[in-house]
Amino acid sequence: MASSEADRVRRLTLEAGGGVDRDKPDSKRDVFADLGSPVSPLRLRATPSSSSSSAGSAKSPALCNAAAGGGRGGGARSVSGRGSHSGELAAESGSGSASSNPPRPPGHRRSGSGPLIFSGGSGSSGGGDGGSTASSPLTNALPTGNICSSGRVAPAPAAPRPRARPDVLGSGTGHYGHGSIMRGGMAPARSGGIDAAPLAGRSSRSPASFPAPPDSLQEVTRAGNELYKQGRYGDALRHYDRALALCPDSAACRGNRAAALTGLGRLAEALRDCEEAVRLDPASGRAHGRLAALCLRFGMVEKARRQLTLAGNANLSDPAEWQKLYEVESHLGKCMDARRIGDWKSALREADAAIANGADSSQLLLAMRSEALLRLNKLEEADSTITGLLKLDSASLSSMSTKLSGMVADSYVHVVQAQVNMAFGRFDAAIGIAEKARAIDPANAEVGLILNNMRLVARARAQGNDLFKAGKFAEASIAYGEGLKHESSNPVLYCNRAACWSKLGRWAKAVEDCNEALRIQPSYTKALLRRAASYAKLERWADCVRDYEVLRKELPGDTEVAESLFHAQVALKTTRGEEVSNMKFGGEVEIVTSIEQVRAAIHSPGVTVLYFMATMNQQCAQITPSVDALCSECPSVNFLKVNVDESPMIAKAENVRVVPTFKIYKDGARVKEMICPSLHVLRYSVRHYAVSNS
Repeated sequence: MASSEADRVRRLTLEAGGGVDRDKPDSKRDVFADLGSPVSPLRLRATPSSSSSSAGSAKSPALCNAAAGGGRGGGARSVSGRGSHSGELAAESGSGSASSNPPRPPGHRRSGSGPLIFSGGSGSSGGGDGGSTASSPLTNALPTGNICSSGRVAPAPAAPRPRARPDVLGSGTGHYGHGSIMRGGMAPARSGGIDAAPLAGRSSRSPASFPAPPDSLQEVTRAGNELYKQGRYGDALRHYDRALALCPDSAACRGNRAAALTGLGRLAEALRDCEEAVRLDPASGRAHGRLAALCLRFGMVEKARRQLTLAGNANLSDPAEWQKLYEVESHLGKCMDARRIGDWKSALREADAAIANGADSSQLLLAMRSEALLRLNKLEEADSTITGLLKLDSASLSSMSTKLSGMVADSYVHVVQAQVNMAFGRFDAAIGIAEKARAIDPANAEVGLILNNMRLVARARAQGNDLFKAGKFAEASIAYGEGLKHESSNPVLYCNRAACWSKLGRWAKAVEDCNEALRIQPSYTKALLRRAASYAKLERWADCVRDYEVLRKELPGDTEVAESLFHAQVALKTTRGEEVSNMKFGGEVEIVTSIEQVRAAIHSPGVTVLYFMATMNQQCAQITPSVDALCSECPSVNFLKVNVDESPMIAKAENVRVVPTFKIYKDGARVKEMICPSLHVLRYSVRHYAVSNS
């Protein structure tokens, strides 16, 4: 009977493996003793201690301690068999004793890959011979692992292949903390990218095999990642905010939010999120790399170096970021050296290079660039640089150790802003900003001196304005001069004092002060107007016409400037002995209807423009208003209009077959002919000959 039972168990084992014994023993035959009842509690054969720590099958069941009661009674015991191995089963002999084969501890797992059989209940109280009665198995313990419900031994399933997570960006090596796997189930991204959401729990199954709820952390993060890759940073940010609300202590969620904020240009907020991500996960190389990139954009070189070093410790340091760091550091140092010796051209060049290499949001570099432009008398560029600086979402510079002229970085930036405002006559704003600089760095003597000078200049300007309004022009000029003693490069004070000289009839002095103002600020319109008027009083007509022509381009709609230019051109021609009887100011283009009128205009001194047009021609209808405007802009040019429908003989005499046609004559000789020209070409040509005629 025992032999038949052993054969039956062996046959079941082979059938479960598809007819092949997959766990081949070392010997050519298996030794089975009398197993007793098929439902008797069985124990695993004792194995050497060297293999007892093996983990066994990857799919071993959790009911491995269900047979703990089997160790208390006699139960069935294993016997050693010749040729057996750790993966086979051994039964007790009919007369074996507990002393010959001591029982294994409850719950101990065998090593190897063979089928597992666990006891179904407590052992019997007898001695364990073949005729002993075994107790019935646990009624509530279902067979698990390699035991099928039919009682057959199923083959061990192959280990499942890992499935790729769709919400993990990038690839990895599988090392803990790197690649696609991070501590806590986080998936890292590059310093400028996004991370996957942390897993809500652990499971033996792949996370991708479980459909996530629509409002779960994984789904919210995955949706945000897709929006981020599409460049929809605002929408991605809303999803990352929801993810952060679900998992507020997640460094990956903080990093994702920082990436979206960076895309939106909200760099200061992104910097704070990166700092929080580093605090939550100090070992995250991705977080350190992203923080380093932002610090470099702010010009915080030392902080960027520390973060890149920490990212490098995790093998996630980007060589390109190191190169950018070296470039920014080099150009920043050269800019400071050039500023120290007053080499403003070199300072401007180095500041631009540092900004181009990545420090595009550095308040310090932009302030140094603005100061260099201010010293090079490029006030408009200096002002636009300061305006751009104020629009930046920049981090505070209070943590920077850099000092310029002994001033802390924040104070220096405010001082430069104040100086630019002073140059443009925004005195009240300049003083307010300088007071902020003093509050930041109260112990700095230079800041105090700059603030005091600005107050004196503002006071002198206010006194001069009051005196000018009262008609006390001499006293006003003295007041403006006092202000220039404290700020010798202020164009507003020079221009105001020039107005006093004009009122006093001292035209040469007015020209001198206007020259100084325009040297500092070449596009200072008010100074140019006052100098042109002073030139007219001095009858320096060539200089007067030159200034008014510049003003005419800058102020094309100013009729007063146009009329002043006309009178200056008439006066200039008169002094040269040229004919001015045909010169007129304003009005429309003169219409001619006879060949005699055309001949007289062509042979008159100066420049004459003949405009051949037709009433129903669409191109003529479009360009005629511009011809009228040119007539007003260039009063020294004689404009004549010929309607070819009404005066076909003139068109025939001038050989005109296509309209609109323009012919330009100078001193009786034709210098240019244009058929259907663009407005740009027409305007350029007329102005060119008008200027050369002056």
